[in-house]
Amino acid sequence: MLSAHQIEQFRREGYLVVTGVFSAGEVSEYRAHYMALRRAQAYPGDFAGVPINASSDEQPDPLQQYPRMIHMHRWDEASLRWLIEPRLRDMLTDLLGLEPLAVQTMLYFKPPGARGQALHQDQFYLKVQPGTCMAAWLPLDDCDEANGCLQVVPGSQDWPILCAVPADTTQSFTDVTVPLPEGVKPKPVIMKAGDLLFFNGSLVHGSSPNTTTDRFRRSLIGHYIVGDAEKVAEFYHPVLRMDGSVVELGKSEGGSSCGIWVDREGNPVIEMVAKGSVTAPEHE
Repeated sequence: MLSAHQIEQFRREGYLVVTGVFSAGEVSEYRAHYMALRRAQAYPGDFAGVPINASSDEQPDPLQQYPRMIHMHRWDEASLRWLIEPRLRDMLTDLLGLEPLAVQTMLYFKPPGARGQALHQDQFYLKVQPGTCMAAWLPLDDCDEANGCLQVVPGSQDWPILCAVPADTTQSFTDVTVPLPEGVKPKPVIMKAGDLLFFNGSLVHGSSPNTTTDRFRRSLIGHYIVGDAEKVAEFYHPVLRMDGSVVELGKSEGGSSCGIWVDREGNPVIEMVAKGSVTAPEHE
């Protein structure tokens, strides 16, 4: 069970780190399992990133060898067991006030030299109605700024979905991002393998490149939606209860508006505008 202080911190900042949730032995087993899967073959949804905007004499992209895996729970029993793990269920229920529904698994390998991912909001993709989504982010390696830990913007969980703009693909394996107002910077989330990071679907987050030469930053991620949601984007069906059974929900359409930063009397505020044609790949 999470404490009242932890729940209040999550509501205030939009994210929460819970230390030591998974043991060193469990983390080691997950690392070995996913590295074996990655070596074995390609899978539906593997994604190595958009092309790098750089000269042709750049070094090969490490993500070509270690592309991200997605929706593993649909074909891998260990991933399904993790997605609906009782510890995750109980902590998510504490944070949401209602048992969640499970919709996605992801595994990011982020080998040495790999690009990061530009700032984004998960709800942009999941389009949960009503309510929002939640992420449970488990590092399988110690992560810090050198190997590209996750970075978050505390308090941004209260922002609407922002309009996307082009990202720097020399630094990000995705090609869109969301801008921040002047003076606002993301905060690195330093974690040990086995810690667990929860964050709200509107929280702006991303990661910088892995600048090390010998350290991975592998992470196992589950995405969830509020238990009383009625719709979620089609890509996330089938939706699962936390006992693994399927629940039927509607399929949400794309939103009609998004937010841009404008200056009003010297202060940055978000103004909603009609959403243009914006596409983006999956998120961490």
